[in-house]
Amino acid sequence: MRKDRYDVIVLGAGNAGLAAAGAARAAGCRVLVVEGRDVGGVCPLRGCVPKKVLVAAAQSLDVIARASAHAIEVGPPRLDWGKLVARERTFTDGVSREFAASLEKRGIEIAHAVARFSGPHEVEIGVRRLSAGKIVVATGSVPRPLPIPGAEHLVTSDHLLEMPSLPERIVFVGAGVIAFEFAHVLSRAGSEVTLLEVAPRVLPALDADASAQVAAATRELGVTIETGVTLDRVDDHCGEVRVEYRVDGRRATARAALAANGAGRIADLSTLGLAAAGITLQGGAVEIDRYLRSVENPDVYFAGDAITGRPQLSPVATYEGRIVGHNLTHDELRSPVYDHIPAALHTVPAAATVGLTEEEAVRRRLDFEVRANDMRSWRSARTHAESTAWSKVLVDRSTGRILGAHLVGHGAEETIHGFALAIEKGMTADEIASRVYAYPTFHSDLKFLV
Repeated sequence: MRKDRYDVIVLGAGNAGLAAAGAARAAGCRVLVVEGRDVGGVCPLRGCVPKKVLVAAAQSLDVIARASAHAIEVGPPRLDWGKLVARERTFTDGVSREFAASLEKRGIEIAHAVARFSGPHEVEIGVRRLSAGKIVVATGSVPRPLPIPGAEHLVTSDHLLEMPSLPERIVFVGAGVIAFEFAHVLSRAGSEVTLLEVAPRVLPALDADASAQVAAATRELGVTIETGVTLDRVDDHCGEVRVEYRVDGRRATARAALAANGAGRIADLSTLGLAAAGITLQGGAVEIDRYLRSVENPDVYFAGDAITGRPQLSPVATYEGRIVGHNLTHDELRSPVYDHIPAALHTVPAAATVGLTEEEAVRRRLDFEVRANDMRSWRSARTHAESTAWSKVLVDRSTGRILGAHLVGHGAEETIHGFALAIEKGMTADEIASRVYAYPTFHSDLKFLV
């Protein structure tokens, strides 16, 4: 078997892997990136970028639906789903080749293959055995497998981004972020949507009150949401998918043209043969230290969605990849800080969050004040005829600093960055309130939210 030696081998060519590889190469390392699918990863090819094209269409439909509030009379809009998907593909076609060309231009080698560990510093790809002083696992995530009979009948978000026609009815098994974002697109486009969630509430990563706001806005669209369900089975009857479940002591069946896995994603680690590297995979996760290294094999680093229990966000993956790239090539190691990193749920209206939820602050026994606002009567919301406008900000009682912020409404995904900066820089509520903002804007509401 042929054996090649590198300074750094990166498994995965998504945001995290590309960032780590770029930093290592810039430091003069001989770098190989191994990718079993497309160079670029989920976000630009099968995730946030193409999905946002669909979300933008949903936002346009939402604006049209509220046109009468602005004294504008319009007829019922008609969305051509096939043309929308064709437009979406213009954002992804050729992108993988562009990423690959960028790697090659910088002298980073690429192997289009599936890798598996064969030793603490070795991986195998086909007939090649490769060794490196450092190895980075940035293999991303895969849809969470569902342990129910008939789960093979569920499609994933990959299919939803490519389907040529709009389903009359669709059921999501699991009501995570992906399910909610697609529900807002598909419902506005004309599909009848049902969300089935095993947990007591939807979107458990969000602040509980923010989750309730999103759920209420989603139900107003006509989306059916069932929580606390027990899933029994999924069947395909001559093209009609049936999801059988129990809720509140009753049996029910959701029938649709399509059923999708909306239960989120997990780290893609199971096929890597981590045991050969001396790394234990337990419960779908590995133990890493504060510098993103395996505790059991410090020469193997992890970044992006390959890390369990961290936010599955492309900017976070890039951030972690850069930190790993630094740590690969410097004696002074860095560790990531997540408290100031914002996240957005691209429903319509959007939800956004940064810092601690109220539940987390209580769990940490912090002394804090909750400043919540229903902003539907505010001029900013009324100007756009918004039916959902809400905020919650957590303020430390002793220092006045912002501990967390949670927004649901028009522009939330943009306005949240003001709070992210405040948390990162240690700004107090008084400092936020005393600043001068462009007016009238949603950002100018910041001083009233604290």
